[in-house]
Amino acid sequence: MRDYDEITAFLGEWGPFQKMIFFLLSVSIFPNGFCGMSIIFVADIPEHRCLIPGNLNLSEAWLNRTIPLEQERGKLQHSQCRRYRLDVIRNLSATFADPDSINMSEVEQEPCLDGWEYSKDQYISTIVSEWDLVCNNNWKIPFSMSTFYMGILVGSFISGQLSDRFGRKVVMFGTLAVQTAFGLIQAFSPNWEVFCILNFIVGLGAISNYVAAFVLGSEMIGKSMRVLYCTLGIGISFALGYMFLPFVAYFIRSWWMLLLILSLTGLLYIPFWWFIPESPRWLLLKGRVQEAEAILRHAAKKNGVTPPEVLFNDLELEDMKTKSKQSYAIIHLFKTRNIQAITFINVLIWMILSFGYYGLSLNTTNLHGDDYLNCFFLAAIEVPASVTAWLFLRSFSRRFSISTTIFLGGSVLFFIQLIPSNLSIVTTLLVTLAKFGVAAAFTMIYIYSAELYPTAVRNMGVGTSSTASRFGSIISPYIFYLGVYHEVLPFILMGGLMVFTAILVLCLPETVNIPLPETIDQMQKMKRFKCRRNHENQDHYYENGTTRENIVVFSKKEDV
Repeated sequence: MRDYDEITAFLGEWGPFQKMIFFLLSVSIFPNGFCGMSIIFVADIPEHRCLIPGNLNLSEAWLNRTIPLEQERGKLQHSQCRRYRLDVIRNLSATFADPDSINMSEVEQEPCLDGWEYSKDQYISTIVSEWDLVCNNNWKIPFSMSTFYMGILVGSFISGQLSDRFGRKVVMFGTLAVQTAFGLIQAFSPNWEVFCILNFIVGLGAISNYVAAFVLGSEMIGKSMRVLYCTLGIGISFALGYMFLPFVAYFIRSWWMLLLILSLTGLLYIPFWWFIPESPRWLLLKGRVQEAEAILRHAAKKNGVTPPEVLFNDLELEDMKTKSKQSYAIIHLFKTRNIQAITFINVLIWMILSFGYYGLSLNTTNLHGDDYLNCFFLAAIEVPASVTAWLFLRSFSRRFSISTTIFLGGSVLFFIQLIPSNLSIVTTLLVTLAKFGVAAAFTMIYIYSAELYPTAVRNMGVGTSSTASRFGSIISPYIFYLGVYHEVLPFILMGGLMVFTAILVLCLPETVNIPLPETIDQMQKMKRFKCRRNHENQDHYYENGTTRENIVVFSKKEDV
């Protein structure tokens, strides 16, 4: 019996219709590149110190001595959270004209009771200066970042169900509208609590939009182009959106205006509704055969081909409906010791990769040099990372490809502690190289995970692993607060975890050129560090004529 790809083979693999869908869906990922990363500039911490009221009538010499000096990361600088008691300073200034004649170490200190004054050198405002998220409230900064990833975590759970129930197109544009509308509202947040709630909703919409576009493209683009779409199409569009962020942020230094401008770009996607159709696969599974046929005949017209008079027979339609009703519970991921081990290792790898990716991305403003250039470089490196992932998947084994790129990303972080402070550009280059490694590995792990699991639980296995990775992204904003104790400690921690992950990947079985498992019993066994490869039957076809390369990418549709 023919499957969907065989039935629609008359359309061709790469006609004008497929090219249009490839381009429009790839472009729809563009806002996801800056949506989660805008917090880099929105929540950056300007230089600040305690506010000294102007009614004290202090001389300039005494005003300059109201803030104590503290040792911070080997440098002597003004305290950001303490000041000398102003009533004592007022009395001393009335008695002594020269503050240098006083031993200030004996003067009692107090917190910033009148608030803070913030430097305007780089920003007009951030949420930090807007709501004084410093000193005792500095924990609110990473929490503000984490709320977005909490939204992604929840969105990961519901996006697949929404897409399966209401349709790929409706969910894609609906969640894009949520992402845009709540992003606009977030720009006018009256307080920090409302900002965090809205940030959660924006994250929920962002991941749901991403997943829906991913599934829609996987189901509509020819099977020979799905790997290209899932690596270069989506990957490069995400990177371009990421690169767009520092460009806009450079000219807009107010946090609310930056969010407003970035969110308004979502309105540009309204015309896409009339060019992107619903997935014919989904329509067929829902019994909406006439709508599916209309879309396929329109696609045939765009491609300049003549469709057959009868596209689907009754047996084929019944077979599609039967397959759509098959379901498995998450308990099947722990049915045997072998799949338990694979699931545990896979979840751990995903969490550490997500931890490293977002940890490096959100640390942009802590790097030496220009914040906007650093952000641009960390974004631009994802373009060659996506290309490298695509080339590695075509040329090398999965374990070698992923382990090598992760090891590269982790090992270079250890060298940062050896770089002198006057060579900050070298530090930035090493962080960029680490980002290259983890971004390439992140792209490939989707493919590898889908190949590890059998058809019966593949979507569930990849979805569970990807959902687990959200915990890594949630805690990533806190990693660089360890720099308070030692500047390079975060890099050492991330480097160690990534090198450990590179070794852990080698414990999993190789999948390239190995028949894709259909059932749990057919799964490959854990081979420790041995790699068994089958160089024969490289063009073997599985599952009714679909190649391994195409099945794997299509199987990623449950989650991102």
